[in-house]
Amino acid sequence: MAYFAPYVDDAGLHVPTYNDIRDDLLAKFQEIYGNDLYLGNDSQDYQMISAFALKTYDTIQLLQIVYNNHSPKTAVGTGLSSLVKLNGIRRKAASYSTCVLTLTGKPGTVIAAGVAEDDQRRKWELPQDIKFESESLEVTARCRDIGAIEAPVGTITKISNPQYGWLAVTNKVPAVKGRAVETDEELRRRQELSTAVPSQNMVDSTLAGIASVAGVTQYKVYENDTNHTDDNGVPSHSIAAVVEGGLDAQVAEQIYLRKGPGCGTHGTTTAIYINSDGLKNEIRFFRPIYQKVAAKVTVKKYATYTTAVETAIKHNISTYIERLGIGVNVTTTGVLTAIAAAVDDALRPSFALQSVQLGRAGGALGIADVVIPYNAIAKSGAVTVEVV
Repeated sequence: MAYFAPYVDDAGLHVPTYNDIRDDLLAKFQEIYGNDLYLGNDSQDYQMISAFALKTYDTIQLLQIVYNNHSPKTAVGTGLSSLVKLNGIRRKAASYSTCVLTLTGKPGTVIAAGVAEDDQRRKWELPQDIKFESESLEVTARCRDIGAIEAPVGTITKISNPQYGWLAVTNKVPAVKGRAVETDEELRRRQELSTAVPSQNMVDSTLAGIASVAGVTQYKVYENDTNHTDDNGVPSHSIAAVVEGGLDAQVAEQIYLRKGPGCGTHGTTTAIYINSDGLKNEIRFFRPIYQKVAAKVTVKKYATYTTAVETAIKHNISTYIERLGIGVNVTTTGVLTAIAAAVDDALRPSFALQSVQLGRAGGALGIADVVIPYNAIAKSGAVTVEVV
């Protein structure tokens, strides 16, 4: 394609390619210095023209980025972060994982800047100047590493900086995972939802309000507009919000402000919202239940089968399950797709799939999909690969 100057029309921004720029410069050189000028790939003039063309194309690519950053659909990075402020939202920053630790020590002991350690050698920082009023004490520790750091029950058991009177540490509950910085894709989705805040569809507005709460990672709202309790147990003319993350009070506030007049709320978590008249309103919603799903895969190995293939199968299945949202079933089809992703060469696969079995962790496995309740989230349990 011949070189053309960049321009904008109804279809968007049009820019020349690197080859267009280079070839046009070569043609201009020959117009100036004559057709007998040697411009082979090994000539100094060609190398100079290529350098000029590359620098020009770099500038044009920047022009493309600047143009794309005018729309939330194509903006990236700081450009997208700036755009969404027009909708009254901002990119969610990364957060730290926290965990309630049970400490054992001598009464009267004061721990200054205590640090515990998990079995992955990650550090968990205790609050400053903790004092034992009795032999046991519960405190909330924060992981030193930012992001979604996990710590299952009983994995934080080492005292990293021993201090007199502090005898032991453990975690009786799993850590509350932090999160990585919000991705462009996640922010675009939230920006789309934010435009529904003033919507006259109150379910969309409620979703947008919940999505705006800091710390919320997953959410879903079920509406029962009938005169009877529905199959999920949601009472008539009520909504049931399932929300992961965020403070109870802030989630309840958004539900109250967005739900319709006379619409009831259903759930096992209750928070009180006081409206502008000073009246107390009881708002109910669900925190998701986590259900572990186990998978067993049987394969027949071929000559190219290695432990790396087995690891890829396990990883792909676990990733598939962990990415499922609220109330989404774990399907055999989804697991099959995850297994297929471990095949590098479809013409010469390293294994033949014999069977796939799924089930709740600790229960019987079978070929049927695993049904996840409307207020639950599937989590990956044990994934085993049997080679025959």
